[in-house]
Amino acid sequence: MPTTKHPSPTWSASVMPREKLQQHGVQALDDTELLALLLRTGLKGKPVKELAADILNTFGGLAGLLRVDQHSLRQVKGLGPAKGAELMAVMELAKRGMTQALNQQPVFQHAPAVAEYLQLQLAMQVHEVFAVLFLDAQHRLIAYEPMFRGTLTQTSVYPREVVLRALQLHAHAVVLAHNHPSGELTASRADIQLTQTLQQALALIDVNILDHVIVGPSGHTSMQSQGLI
Repeated sequence: MPTTKHPSPTWSASVMPREKLQQHGVQALDDTELLALLLRTGLKGKPVKELAADILNTFGGLAGLLRVDQHSLRQVKGLGPAKGAELMAVMELAKRGMTQALNQQPVFQHAPAVAEYLQLQLAMQVHEVFAVLFLDAQHRLIAYEPMFRGTLTQTSVYPREVVLRALQLHAHAVVLAHNHPSGELTASRADIQLTQTLQQALALIDVNILDHVIVGPSGHTSMQSQGLI
């Protein structure tokens, strides 16, 4: 995963993150300063600002940190159970905030937010996961559901189960999504065939597929934008 190097800054007392926030607002803080505020304390010989910079470098910045799992956080020296739990809680709040926004507005008025949401959910999965965004008549999010999990290279998806879940949720449209842990973002022949099969199955209950998004560790691609849907 490409990363942006976060230098370990030094702050004078007059520009400590908390004071900077109070004087200039939270938008004035950079990523390292925001994380340092959450961590509060560092390690012996490593101030909290350096610890924050190290964590961001390890996971590829805030975007990578938002996608990390609890096991990976436990491997970071200086992140005990309490700090790790606080970071996981903050990251979960971010994901839920994005979900709430998609619940309230038509999905395709905020296509970049949808892509980022799927990136958060799927990018760091080790195995392939096939997920569905179920949408209402106004294309607002009803539910995001990971439905099938496969090996590193193959996922078995059962159209009947997707159709049944769409009926249960009274969905009018769906966005399909799955990850490629290899990082390859090109839709495979199998991806295209699966999408066509699901289109035919869902058409029987008048549910449209708006897009099929393929997610990798460092990006995503839309089959709809490529004319494959």
